[in-house]
Amino acid sequence: MKLLSMPWFVIYTQPRNEKKVAERLQNIGITAYCPLVTQVRQWSDRKKKVQVPLINSYVFVNIEEKQREQVFEVSGVVRYLFWLGKPAIVKEAEIEALRESLKYTMLAVEVRGLQVGDSMQIPSGPFHGKEGLVKQIKKNSLQLVLKELGVLITLTKSETL
Repeated sequence: MKLLSMPWFVIYTQPRNEKKVAERLQNIGITAYCPLVTQVRQWSDRKKKVQVPLINSYVFVNIEEKQREQVFEVSGVVRYLFWLGKPAIVKEAEIEALRESLKYTMLAVEVRGLQVGDSMQIPSGPFHGKEGLVKQIKKNSLQLVLKELGVLITLTKSETL
């Protein structure tokens, strides 16, 4: 007999509070997941690799429906994300796919012939295979709105230290 797993809900956090919120939720016994990616940040005197949230202001929580209000005990939580009038639910398989894909680094992607408004399938990395709508193209980056998730992501030209 297969046990039913609890659903993953999506909570919206205050800006730049994703990692803190996930840690605080885990401290009170709630399973939380904040997908992180490593980026190279430039300061005036050095470059440094830092871990930043993959999706700004979102944290996934694995909690029973009746326990949903517990997340508001944690500072930094704003609200749940809703879809069609109900709390958005992410399947366990999608969370696992996200975790698995974050084990690999994104390869450099050459962008040629794309224009704002075009559809593009992401060739590698955490969102491999997902389709996005091109919102903005710059010299070293590309902004896409992911059709399935409705979130804006920025793909940047990769740098090495």
